[in-house]
Amino acid sequence: MSFQDKNLTCRDCNRVFVFSAGEQEFFSAKGLINEPKRCPNCRLLMRVQRSGEDPTRTTEVNCAECGAPTRVPFQPKGYRPVYCTYCFRTKKAESQENKGESESDRAILAV
Repeated sequence: MSFQDKNLTCRDCNRVFVFSAGEQEFFSAKGLINEPKRCPNCRLLMRVQRSGEDPTRTTEVNCAECGAPTRVPFQPKGYRPVYCTYCFRTKKAESQENKGESESDRAILAV
């Protein structure tokens, strides 16, 4: 099944967020049939509140890649970039692809 990015509206903050093809694939693999109702920032706030932690411990920062405001459950120290959920997943997928390519290059060189 082919998935495409969808724009959804958050039920809490009414902002439009992207429900990416990768997330849709993950939801499908886990057997989840409903689309998310909250954006990643509001999901994080709800998770923090449910765990009984103080939601003010989360920090809103701008994504180092796209500049979009995002919320993180820690206080950034400034020496590492902070990414929004979408950019983080993109970077992670790119690094895994590069890692796979470098491993195949090593296998060729080892022969």
